[in-house]
Amino acid sequence: MTLTLPHAQSLVAGTLQHARQMGLKPMVVVVLDARGTVKASAAEDGTSLKRFEIAHGKAHGALALGMGSRSIAKRAVEQAFFVAAVTHAAGGALVPVPGGVLVFDADRTLLGAVGASGDTSDNDESAVLAGIAGAGLAGDPGAD
Repeated sequence: MTLTLPHAQSLVAGTLQHARQMGLKPMVVVVLDARGTVKASAAEDGTSLKRFEIAHGKAHGALALGMGSRSIAKRAVEQAFFVAAVTHAAGGALVPVPGGVLVFDADRTLLGAVGASGDTSDNDESAVLAGIAGAGLAGDPGAD
């Protein structure tokens, strides 16, 4: 299975639907396929200027390191120089906070990653996980 445009659009819609149900601040959602290409994104009215770059960096970082951005946040505390070096190697497209979630199909095939930004990092991650579950896929946000 590959991540199709309809899948990606479903992930965006589900993430934003959860954010609205929870009363979260305006969100940006970015969906990347397994090779890191943007498949879909959306920015709600009222988001601040760099939310796309932050959401993209959460998803891109998850793909780059093969772990949800929650795990990258933990690593940033434990191995700050490593995460700084990887961020530089990734051209700055790595944001080491929760909200970047790897996406898998039922066979645990990596399909891509979803990143969101707009509210707290924990709330961003919660919205992404709800969007992924709503699409019938599995998400891995990383571990504390």
